[in-house]
Amino acid sequence: MSMLTPPGMGGRKYRITGDRYPRMRRPRHRRRIVLTIVAAACALGLAGWGTLQLIDVFGGRSGTAHAAEGKKKCPDGAKADAARAKAAARKLPAPGTLTVNVFNATPRSGLAKRTADELKKRGFKIGKVGNAPAAYDKKIKGAGILLGPDAAVDGPLKVLATQLTGAEQKTDGRKGAELDLVIGDAFKALAPQQQAAKSLSLLTHPSPVPAADTKC
Repeated sequence: MSMLTPPGMGGRKYRITGDRYPRMRRPRHRRRIVLTIVAAACALGLAGWGTLQLIDVFGGRSGTAHAAEGKKKCPDGAKADAARAKAAARKLPAPGTLTVNVFNATPRSGLAKRTADELKKRGFKIGKVGNAPAAYDKKIKGAGILLGPDAAVDGPLKVLATQLTGAEQKTDGRKGAELDLVIGDAFKALAPQQQAAKSLSLLTHPSPVPAADTKC
């Protein structure tokens, strides 16, 4: 054994001869720890990246897609304004173009004449005035019934209805364009002229729907 050989390292393998040195290997468990730390760091990085991708998809990109889809479904401002203007420009017949027959179906006398006179003051043309036909005489419990041809449903009858609150509207398949106002037991008077005029104005010129209220 050489004098340079440390104690406990005798033998040929660990003998120091001057040109060779003993090789000291690092414990293997340290290498495993380093590899484990690197693997964990990589896993955390991948998990973080995946989370960001999910947030981007369900948050930013998804919201953008829905917004774009909503823009496609919703009409633009010009089209919406045009639609509201078209609805507002709907023209209904003026009272002066309508001829109204006034009939009294109640036991009270004079109602047909007074009601006809008031309608005439409000611009309506007056046709026949008198007692109601047998089919309605003493048989109307409400304020009255408005009768007209089938074509009058969306126009003339609505205009006449502004003058009598609570009146029932019916069609009877008649050939002419004249309307009937049949006074019922609950009738007291026509709607106040100011109220009737306001109702007629709203009917012929409805208020446009605000853009904010438009649902897409």
